[in-house]
This record gives sequence, structure tokens and C-alpha cells, in this order.
Amino acid sequence: MNAKTYTPRESEIERRWYVVDATDETLGRLATRIARVLEGKHKPTYAPHIDTGDHVIVLNAARITVSRDKLTSKVYARHSGYPQGFKEETLGHLLARRPEEVIRRAVKGMLPHNRLGTQQLRKLKVYAGGDHPHQAQKPEPLA
Repeated sequence: MNAKTYTPRESEIERRWYVVDATDETLGRLATRIARVLEGKHKPTYAPHIDTGDHVIVLNAARITVSRDKLTSKVYARHSGYPQGFKEETLGHLLARRPEEVIRRAVKGMLPHNRLGTQQLRKLKVYAGGDHPHQAQKPEPLA
């Protein structure tokens, strides 16, 4: 019996590129699939303290769907730190203004909240339309 913990080396990590079409996909369900690939949990070499994940390209972010009345009830809030610096925006308004940001924020909330999660989020590329500049990486469709 081998009781040693396996840790992948940086040279053993293979990064692949995946492309996802967000047309008529539910926001939360799509975000969980993307976060799993960004973290590398779909690989047998997964380690929670090392970034073993792959790159993900999301297309047609403007055509995502949400369940029930979330377009009006879900609110994104932030504060600048200054007096009267509280800003809030509904999901519907943010989806009309910057649809890429909606998917990025949903995925960000599902990744670790530390430097590793920041590193994993950098591998996410979101586009509102159906075109992307990453053809050279030969992305595969995400199952």
C-alpha cells in the first residue's frame, strides 16, 4: 500500500482550452460547470493547493437565461468607501449593460476566495457575441 500524497509538478500540468456556448443556458448551472473546469476538478491530477485547471471561453453571454424573477430581484451591490458611495444594480440592468460581467461574477463566487482563485479566474474568457480571438489555441467544446 502506498500512503503518500500525490502532488502534481508544474511540468506535469497540461492546460487545455474549452469553448462553451451560453445560449439558453441557466446562469448558475453554467457557472458551476465552468468553475469545475477552471479549478481542475475534472482531472485525476487535481490538487486543492495548485492550479491544475484549464482555460474556458464563453460565447454568447448576452443570451443567457435565469430562473424565475431574478432579473429584477437579484441585486449586485458595491460601496466606493466614500459618503453616499453605495451603488446597486439589478441583474437585468447589468445583463443589458455588460453581459460578460454577469457570468464572470457568478463564476468568481464559486472559486476559492484567495490568490489561487484569482489565478484561476484569469483563465476565463467571456464574450457577449459568438466570435472569439482564441482560434490558435484550438478550443474543444465543453461536455
